[in-house]
Amino acid sequence: MAGNAKATTTEIEVAGHTVRLSSPDRVIFPERGFTKVDVFHYYLSVGDGIMRALRDRPTTLQRFPDGVEGESFFSKRVPTRGVPPWVRTVGITFPSGRGADELRPTDLAHVAWAAQMGTVVFHPWPVRATAVDHPDELRVDLDPQPGTDFADAATAAAELRGILAELGVTGWPKTSGGRGVHVYLRIAPRWTFTEVRRATIALARELERRRPELVTTAWWKEERGQRVFVDYNQMARDRTIACAYSLRATARATVSTPVGWDELPDVDPDDFDLRTVPARLAERGDPHAGIDDVAFDLTPLLDWADRDAAHGLGDLPYPPDHPKMPGEPKRVQPSRAKRPADENAD
Repeated sequence: MAGNAKATTTEIEVAGHTVRLSSPDRVIFPERGFTKVDVFHYYLSVGDGIMRALRDRPTTLQRFPDGVEGESFFSKRVPTRGVPPWVRTVGITFPSGRGADELRPTDLAHVAWAAQMGTVVFHPWPVRATAVDHPDELRVDLDPQPGTDFADAATAAAELRGILAELGVTGWPKTSGGRGVHVYLRIAPRWTFTEVRRATIALARELERRRPELVTTAWWKEERGQRVFVDYNQMARDRTIACAYSLRATARATVSTPVGWDELPDVDPDDFDLRTVPARLAERGDPHAGIDDVAFDLTPLLDWADRDAAHGLGDLPYPPDHPKMPGEPKRVQPSRAKRPADENAD
């Protein structure tokens, strides 16, 4: 596909900077015929929305140089050469203790530059550059398991909304771009990743208690059944979710799209794509426009976590690429857990 692209280069002014766009006719989404220039102008057309999601956040870039059917990679470091002098970065620390300078979008030109570099999906951290170790965004990832679908995730999200209302907290839903639903909460940047993850687990457990037939917090797939999994580990350090208005690497070029609570039960996530979302945003405005208005106190959720711990519900497993954490249970798949010695005897 890359070989069919015309060897042309243009320069486009974006947010006061000159952004170079090369190979604009390279096909990125073959099923729909969308090209690199389509992706580039899509991101310009949703500028206000995506900057609300990305501004000043360390951002990992999921790049597809030859289109979504080709090889891809996650770019966690901005190159030291060949980068425009106006591109901003921010230093972050991975769970291993190693560091990196990631892209820090401060204006729409940074998004355009990333699109020129073959970025399709933007994965921001839930922190700002001013406090990289203290999340200001709690993310609830409602992930349908086999046998469930988007409608089940939307039902779980509605139940979650009720819990948040009891806490006096506003949640901001969006489609994942696939079958899932994401709900974001703005929080004061006072707590560590470990504390915010612990609060997320407490919230997930409360949701599971209220709808046990629909929702699960089981980390191991063999224990989830046909339920919606609350992926609490999306709040672990260096775990990220495609942001609002990010394209997804799907055949249809779907978009992770903010929606209102009233429309969530009725939307079809496949209807939100590269072609339809810019018009939707222009006509209806951004359902997440007020997301930064209030930052909530995490204390009530941490109190719930203490309550759960007092009843024997402690931490849950971290992702396999994380170092072992204090208080974390064994990372052993239940069906493979070591049996007592007498059961293994010949």
